[in-house]
Amino acid sequence: MQIQVGYELVYNCPKATPMIVTLNIHYTRMSDVIRPDHMITTPAIPIAAYRDSYGNWCTRLVAPPGRLRISADALVRDRGEPDVVAPWLVQHPVPELPEETLLFLLGSRYCETEPLLELAWRMFESTAPGWGRVQAICDFVHGHIAFGYEHASPTATAWQVYQSKRGVCRDYAHLAIALCRCMNIPARYCTGYLGDIGVAGPNGPMDFSGWFEAYLGGGWYTFDARNNTPRIGRVLIARGRDAADVAISTAFGQNTLETFRVWTDEVAGGEPPLA
Repeated sequence: MQIQVGYELVYNCPKATPMIVTLNIHYTRMSDVIRPDHMITTPAIPIAAYRDSYGNWCTRLVAPPGRLRISADALVRDRGEPDVVAPWLVQHPVPELPEETLLFLLGSRYCETEPLLELAWRMFESTAPGWGRVQAICDFVHGHIAFGYEHASPTATAWQVYQSKRGVCRDYAHLAIALCRCMNIPARYCTGYLGDIGVAGPNGPMDFSGWFEAYLGGGWYTFDARNNTPRIGRVLIARGRDAADVAISTAFGQNTLETFRVWTDEVAGGEPPLA
């Protein structure tokens, strides 16, 4: 299948404002890109791309005074299959974990582990280590948090979300990640496109989505505490410790986001799923 993905962001800045934006499709999906997500700015301004310490593609620019439109429109080939479910996968003892996973055992800006440690062990110590334990964490988070866009907060941490019991997709991911780390399971935050392919309506407005990956059985696997069911058509943009590492935009000055549009649509008559 083919999926059309893209975005339109319009910022208004009172003066020239340096920005970093993380909006490009992740390099691991490059072989699936049919039409690249080239970034277009209006007015045209110089931009410079680089890879951050997690391998994500980022863009540096200086927004001019006034309105700046940033947009892209891409076409991606996808297998059209739901997220992998592998309940036989085991949890690795900490001494056996690869060094590159250890960072994702530690607390971070939005995924503090200290206040959740006792809670996590009390709730999940009796679960079978491995896939079942991560799924038990997702089940708890899914039922504990009430979803609502009105609950979105750029400062809410996993502990605060646990206490308030409300949030958006990033909050579900942050709480699940923090609980996994408390149980010695490496977990990392993911952001990207996730549309409503295969999901019966009515559906909410399109948005970038947040989920997470846990390290089990020698690899990283997708989990989604917000939806808590395998989904079709995820297109990864970036990975990191939490949302602070993969912010869509970071502005070094005053700005107003006037327009925010995201689209993720299956293209009728696209190529058949890959073999």
